[in-house]
Amino acid sequence: MEDTDIQWHPGFVSAMELELIEYKGRLCFDSEHNLSKKPLQIDLLVIKKDEPVEITNEIGRIFKKYNIMEYKSPDDSLNIDTLYKVISYAALYKSEGSTVDEKKEYDITISLVRERKPLGLFKSLEERNIKTEMPFKGVYYIKSNIPFATQVIVTSELPGDGHGWIKSLSHKTKFQDMKKLLDKTKKFKGEHEKELAYSVLEVALRANKTLVDELKGDDEMSSLLLELAEPLIQEREKSAEIRGKIIGAVENLRNFISDEEIKTIIIEKYNLSENEAEKYL
Repeated sequence: MEDTDIQWHPGFVSAMELELIEYKGRLCFDSEHNLSKKPLQIDLLVIKKDEPVEITNEIGRIFKKYNIMEYKSPDDSLNIDTLYKVISYAALYKSEGSTVDEKKEYDITISLVRERKPLGLFKSLEERNIKTEMPFKGVYYIKSNIPFATQVIVTSELPGDGHGWIKSLSHKTKFQDMKKLLDKTKKFKGEHEKELAYSVLEVALRANKTLVDELKGDDEMSSLLLELAEPLIQEREKSAEIRGKIIGAVENLRNFISDEEIKTIIIEKYNLSENEAEKYL
């Protein structure tokens, strides 16, 4: 019953707000923006407000008025079809205006975000003679006849000190990196910023279960981070206890009833799926 349902996307949205925190009030963040009446959603839509804003952060340097972001978790693929899917999202978004051509294609950008470099995507682009350039470490611009300015952000390649929030959305987050983020969290005065930080830190802890064990043994770790880790510690201990009970029950019942009957009992008693229950048989 290990918790594998990590909610990466809310963590990504929070991380992006923290990455661009210096532009607070000048950018609007619209998470899971619906396209038309169909169940099509943009992961994150970042809109520049009316006043002019020049973004120096490498991630947002490409930003124009409307900025569509597609995030892929560490276990998701990012390929040529993903690119064309997001291009179609951008085209649909352009057509949403209340008047014809209200949104200009040159005011829309696309950002594809993933931890590891999508080598398959870059190979597909090369095969199509579509050139790319890397103006900043970890940031790749796609140079082609795509009607929207497009970039690929490889978070593992971004400079660590300046992009700790988004880099922490990984299965490889280190204990010292968590401490650095905690130090930043302590400096936040607004409740909204703190909530964003908690959201990112929680995702990082769920994705890096060994960090939870390290936290338990670190006397100097802030009570704030321990508070974040405590529910995960309790979940792990409860899961271990339940696993022990199921294993014991299976051994006791196996001499009396069939495995199929045992599976039914496990599903009903412990609220497991059929696939989860089968692991104990």
